[in-house]
Amino acid sequence: MLVLLLHQLPEDILLLLFSYSDTQTLGRLAQVCKKFHSLISRDTLWRRIAKVSLNTGITRLGRDTFPQIALKERVKFSQNWKRGRCRQEILLRWRYNLLPWLQLDDQWLYLSQAADIRAYSLRQNSVSFQRRPVSVYTGHQDDVCRFVVSESHVISGGGDGRIIICNTCNSFCTAFSAHNQEVNCIDSRGHVIVSGSRDKTARIWSLCSNRLGECLHKIRTEDRVWSVAINPTLSGQLESCLGSDFRRGAGVLDILYETPSVVLTCGYDTYIRQWDMRASIRRSVMEWEEPHDSALYCLQTDGNFMIASGSSRYGVVRLWDKRQTKSLQVFFLSSPSSSSPVYCLRFTTSHLYSVLAHALYMLDFTICDQQHGK
Repeated sequence: MLVLLLHQLPEDILLLLFSYSDTQTLGRLAQVCKKFHSLISRDTLWRRIAKVSLNTGITRLGRDTFPQIALKERVKFSQNWKRGRCRQEILLRWRYNLLPWLQLDDQWLYLSQAADIRAYSLRQNSVSFQRRPVSVYTGHQDDVCRFVVSESHVISGGGDGRIIICNTCNSFCTAFSAHNQEVNCIDSRGHVIVSGSRDKTARIWSLCSNRLGECLHKIRTEDRVWSVAINPTLSGQLESCLGSDFRRGAGVLDILYETPSVVLTCGYDTYIRQWDMRASIRRSVMEWEEPHDSALYCLQTDGNFMIASGSSRYGVVRLWDKRQTKSLQVFFLSSPSSSSPVYCLRFTTSHLYSVLAHALYMLDFTICDQQHGK
């Protein structure tokens, strides 16, 4: 009778057996021998676990937004996000209080400071954050209110009412007068730009080279426009009102599409809301309340279960698990004596970047247990 030891089984059989294991068991099996360690490093064993974990880069539509990082490593980082284990660092500090905005694009961090937008390298082979910007985009006569990075363009709206479009691949830059007052918000997809202003209008602009800066449509509103977002499908359909039965002044300060049918919003009424935009439903289906009754200035999602939000006081960043009603973790980035809103935050699978009135902060979730004192 032939008897095979476990490590002598064919690889496909071992992978099948290991696929039924949880994170802790896989970690222990990886220490048995070199063969097991090699097998357990494969993404196929971690995909099932990654799908139900926080911020692993696996979205609810099944896309993988960080394929360059092994799923095993991302699941490790996910445990740190869940438990709030991170290293906090101030990357940049400036002398005067500003209203900055932030975007991440591949390995670049774009930060608005007064009338300029500066690009910083985040490449993994860098030992530390390079405080000298690689590129500076300028041209506004007043502070930049919001900007977006889309398809090799940095598109910004400023307090001067202008929109400036800069190409990141060359020195091409163009500007045009867009609104009578400051451009509070802006978004872009494909060949379209949408802007919103204090002048109570939202406007749609062409990004096509032969019609650059041409106003395609103007939408009048009853109040100033604080936030805009374009449906990922570029369907061109104007969504109907999401409701008016909110308390006075409960404006939406940030809005984003998680999928073509799912929208997330936050604002002055202290709630994060998830909206189902399908024609047969079109209503708020889930909500999470900021427990300190503070306005929420910004939010970001991993496309699956995690939401990060920025509060209007004390530099509070909260992590939320959509499967729970209460916040998962909270981080205070400023002291009570220098209280500042979190104006914008963005994150990757391993780091969270947040800008306050006086500084750019980073939370690093790649630390191991030994670094955390365990």
